[in-house]
Amino acid sequence: MWSGDSTTTPDELQECVAASGIDVLCVTDHNAIRGAIELAEQLPCRVIVGEELKTHAGEIIGLFLTERIPQGIRPEEAARNIREQGGIVYVPHPFDPIRNNLRSDVLDELVGLDLVDGIEVLNGKTSLKSLNKKASDYASEHDLAIGAGSDAHVAEAIGAAYMQMPDFDNPADFLKSMRSGQPVGHYYDPPRQWKPRIVPSTAD
Repeated sequence: MWSGDSTTTPDELQECVAASGIDVLCVTDHNAIRGAIELAEQLPCRVIVGEELKTHAGEIIGLFLTERIPQGIRPEEAARNIREQGGIVYVPHPFDPIRNNLRSDVLDELVGLDLVDGIEVLNGKTSLKSLNKKASDYASEHDLAIGAGSDAHVAEAIGAAYMQMPDFDNPADFLKSMRSGQPVGHYYDPPRQWKPRIVPSTAD
């Protein structure tokens, strides 16, 4: 709910997580981490604090963050900031132009600088399987860890896509587990029923 384009409330999130049996949830609001920090104390599962950061060249996700990263900065600066926090640099929906994907030339540049840890090969809102396949091929070519995400903006979409992977203790262990994990899920992008609400400030 801390993202302006999400309608999910904390109570709805708790219900869906409990019903789905999810063990670990990555909460990656747009340009905010405060909601993820608060939810870590409320949800019946482990929460990885993350942020889906809008750069001038598309979106990058930082996982295991302790501080919010400001939007609009250069992708390289964003990736280095994530790494400085001990986090994981994850590129969501890399070839889906509808999802504000990171530009291909910028992705290549970051990979060349060894600033990308993982790439999403299954996105619950990417309707074309060919785009997920392209991401999977890219990950194999560049030896990147693979991931999956529901990209849930409504409660019922939570768990539409996820990773089955071994347990982990820290970010490095998480990344290792991603490499031996398996993406699971399907396309699911139900229409959102907008309702009046106040979006919390993303300012720290």
